[in-house]
Amino acid sequence: MTPVPAEQKTALLVVSLSSFIMPLMLSSVNVAIPSIAASMNAKALLLSWVSTSYLLASAVFLLPFGKLADIAGRKKIYLSGMLVVTVASLGAAAAQSIIQLISWRFLQGIGAAMLFATGVAILSSVFPPRQRGSAIGLSVSAVYFGLTCGPLLGGWLTQHFSWRSVFIVHIPVTLFVMIITKLRLKGEWREQGNQKFDFPGSFLYAFTIISLMLGLSLLPSTLSVFLLALSALGLMFFIRHENSVENPVLEIGIFKNNRVLTFSCLASLILYTSTFSLTFLMSLYLQNIKGMSPQTAGLVMISQPLIMAALSPYTGKLSDRCEPRYLTAIGMCLISLGLGLLSALQQHTSLTYILTGLILTGLGFALFSSPNVNAIMGSVEKKHLGIASATVSTTRVLGQMFSMAVVTLVFALLLGNNQLGPEYYPALLQSIRISLFAACSLSVIGVYLSMTRGNLH
Repeated sequence: MTPVPAEQKTALLVVSLSSFIMPLMLSSVNVAIPSIAASMNAKALLLSWVSTSYLLASAVFLLPFGKLADIAGRKKIYLSGMLVVTVASLGAAAAQSIIQLISWRFLQGIGAAMLFATGVAILSSVFPPRQRGSAIGLSVSAVYFGLTCGPLLGGWLTQHFSWRSVFIVHIPVTLFVMIITKLRLKGEWREQGNQKFDFPGSFLYAFTIISLMLGLSLLPSTLSVFLLALSALGLMFFIRHENSVENPVLEIGIFKNNRVLTFSCLASLILYTSTFSLTFLMSLYLQNIKGMSPQTAGLVMISQPLIMAALSPYTGKLSDRCEPRYLTAIGMCLISLGLGLLSALQQHTSLTYILTGLILTGLGFALFSSPNVNAIMGSVEKKHLGIASATVSTTRVLGQMFSMAVVTLVFALLLGNNQLGPEYYPALLQSIRISLFAACSLSVIGVYLSMTRGNLH
């Protein structure tokens, strides 16, 4: 049945609001990291797990919830995700130790996985193909608007109230979204309601991801090599299992002979591996190396997501009319240039130079993201929209996780398990530069993947 315009408007409203909330919280927390460290006497390696635990949970549960949404209903999983995020946010605000905070962040990641796995799928279910790019562009713009507001709001709240307030500020919006979704969004979109859920496949997938992330975080120890070997073994058994069952959690067959889907997902993985740690690193650079207040650092950092939020609706709409791979390739080139500039940061680097690097990265991101998501969703059949949406989010979260793993490794090698006092600022600056140079080098691969994926239209 063709959805009525009111249903399209409601779907766009609730998905855009959730797309706004999650990055708002994520980027607010990044700005609050130095205050959290001081409040809880947390060491550098544990600090990275404030972000990593959230990403790990999201990565583990995204694909299973994407499949479950296709079976049980996308609206049902979406609402459950909103509830879990709300409860976890209250818990994080009340945390009394860094371990408690990391645990609540893990639960937040589970809730986020429910939202990420269903949001784009709901939009793709109610909007026809000729309007899908515009709708996705608006939801992606909401993501970047959240990223824009996050550093500014997080810095202001941290400076004038407490870091705990960054976990509470979004709760009224989550409650509003839950009410509107329950009352106004009528569909469930159970495209595969007669299938059974693949519990063994979900377990193998979780085992593989957890072993991988723990292994990466513990590099270069002997235990890390063992965990990475376990992850490779888990991946082998996961692929073997998925190819042998009738209703797999990940239908690997949708990637066969679908170059657009495969290369688009790989390009997305490269993008987020290259860029996600930028906010974390710039927060430490601006507040510790440059001596800025949290609020001032937030003002500088909004330049990147502000560009992304302003342009994403237009690039999404543009991808409905022209070939997405050209837009994404240009975007990756600009990201490489921006990261290259930022990898040369010094203690006395000018504000103009810093803003130039952030703006170039934001412009490249806007050209890449909406067209790339549109290409992925347009390359699969309707019955696979849920798993495609989850795959989009999984590549994003895995990329974000890999990005933080690189930072964790560099910090472990150069800073060790020490608190970030002034005596360690030279090593901190070197760690930031090395991490950004690695990100710049990796993003060049994304240019190739974007150009060679093939045509969607």
